[in-house]
Amino acid sequence: MKLSTKGRYAVTAMMDLAIHDRDGPVTLADISSCQGISLSYLEQLFARLRQSGLVEGVRGPGGGYRLGKPSNQISVADIISAVDETIDNTRCKGNLDCNKGERCLTHHLWNDLSERLYDFLNDITLSEFIKDPEVRKISQRQDSTASRIATMFPPRSIAS
Repeated sequence: MKLSTKGRYAVTAMMDLAIHDRDGPVTLADISSCQGISLSYLEQLFARLRQSGLVEGVRGPGGGYRLGKPSNQISVADIISAVDETIDNTRCKGNLDCNKGERCLTHHLWNDLSERLYDFLNDITLSEFIKDPEVRKISQRQDSTASRIATMFPPRSIAS
């Protein structure tokens, strides 16, 4: 499987949003600045994430985006699927017609890999990342570098 930039950027943006969600709505401009993802690309991704219920928009002054569900209910697989990425390693995209209209010799191997990869990504939630001290450290560095007002919750509040 080769995950495209669409899937990678969507996961990165959702991680940023999950880390800062407790502080209030997060603007796409902040995510763009901190993560190096173009604003117009983020707008496209967030339209799909919103349609899937993973984020919700907040209008008006101080508006932006919030998570549409608690971070422990959003898996990496949910995010990738929301932006129309597939986790399918078969050549036939699951149609069973890989070799002259028939199933190829290695179809089961690639199909099993796809299923295991999906299960792996489905078992990883955003909340697991937020609790990781290394991830918080990287986020604080990015916030500082991008001049984002870092109001990220202190490490001790993570456990609560």
